[in-house]
Amino acid sequence: MSDNKRPLETNSSAEHVEKHLQELEKADYELFYYSQEQSFSADELARLINEERLNELLAQSDDFLASLGSELKDFDE
Repeated sequence: MSDNKRPLETNSSAEHVEKHLQELEKADYELFYYSQEQSFSADELARLINEERLNELLAQSDDFLASLGSELKDFDE
């Protein structure tokens, strides 16, 4: 019997996937960690934030919460 078979790889596909996921998790953690260290001045934040859009979103969220609150009151009855 000839021995033309390649030797089995020591790492399975699952092990490669697991290693890759661990590397991604580490990268995500590092990105999160370093992003927490950034401080923004009031001028930088004012330049970055679209105040008109933010106010629209806040109004929508207030309306949503108000309607949700009334729905929950009716649910109990």
